[in-house]
Amino acid sequence: MYIYAMSKLSRHSAIRELVNSQDVTSQEELRRRLYRRGHRVTQATLSRDIHELRLVKTPHGYKFPQGDVPDAFLPSIERLIQEFVYEVKRAQNLVVVKTSAGSAQPVSAAIDGEEWEEVVGTIGGDDTILVIAPDGATAEKLTNRIRGYFR
Repeated sequence: MYIYAMSKLSRHSAIRELVNSQDVTSQEELRRRLYRRGHRVTQATLSRDIHELRLVKTPHGYKFPQGDVPDAFLPSIERLIQEFVYEVKRAQNLVVVKTSAGSAQPVSAAIDGEEWEEVVGTIGGDDTILVIAPDGATAEKLTNRIRGYFR
């Protein structure tokens, strides 16, 4: 389940980037571009992805309605933390978040996207995120917030 979930998350992110940055006129073209990025997908999987992302076919290729990626189709911070984070530690004004391999950057981006007042910034590696808080008390509050998402 983990490999599938992460590859799907990564694949959906690649599809969003491709569709928003260039014209993609067919499923076959999208499949080839994904292949060049390391995503091996069947036509059936790609068709499901297009449906799940709510892409529409236009004269210029696949697009998101009104050109935007609907937030409702991006994974929630709660889901990302529950699925990929397994440890959170505070060190003074820093919070170290340990994730499954390859999951730190999407989780880091999601934390940044939440615009929490406790977060000055994040640095996401492969399996570790460094979250910078303004002070130790705020870092403790942030640590508890992230831990609150655990099942």
